[in-house]
Amino acid sequence: MRKVSFLAAVLLATSCFSVSAELSENQLDQGKVMAGGKPVTLLGSGVKLGDQAPNFKVVNADFTPVSLSEFEGKAVLISVVPSLDTGICSLQTKYFNEKVASEYPEVIMLTVSTDLPFAQKRFCKQEGVDKVQTLSDSVWRNFGEQYGLLIKDMGLLSRAVFVLDKSHKVLYKQLVANLATEPDYDAAIAALKTL
Repeated sequence: MRKVSFLAAVLLATSCFSVSAELSENQLDQGKVMAGGKPVTLLGSGVKLGDQAPNFKVVNADFTPVSLSEFEGKAVLISVVPSLDTGICSLQTKYFNEKVASEYPEVIMLTVSTDLPFAQKRFCKQEGVDKVQTLSDSVWRNFGEQYGLLIKDMGLLSRAVFVLDKSHKVLYKQLVANLATEPDYDAAIAALKTL
């Protein structure tokens, strides 16, 4: 069983890098994100405030495809993390689950990462994350491409927060400048208050 899982992970990682090589650089957010004191290159289209949020295709914990269009008519907060199994990403996800989701029950709360769905499921069970929906961009990298957040040569997503109004226009965008820091939660909450 472990050999099959390991092989699947290797195939996914390999496909990620070949997909990354085909994507163009995100010119909109060029030079805005650092990791370890060095700038990272983001791949994909990128979005601006006021844009219609691009639809995306990711999978949930059961590998069932999920897209933004499924939340039609609902405001959405998208918390993007590189990997749930790291300290800052864990804190970010738990913050939105514990502090924000209960105060804004009418807003769909999503966390998107490139972690494999079974890793996300394990994390949620272990950490009691039950209000935020965790979604994986590990299969198609479609979210990363559409939002310009796929980090070149890493296969991870850059840390970000988006708030979309009920018509899915981008009301708020926070591209966290340093991957090793948490987002500005107060600013994200201020955007939620305008809904």
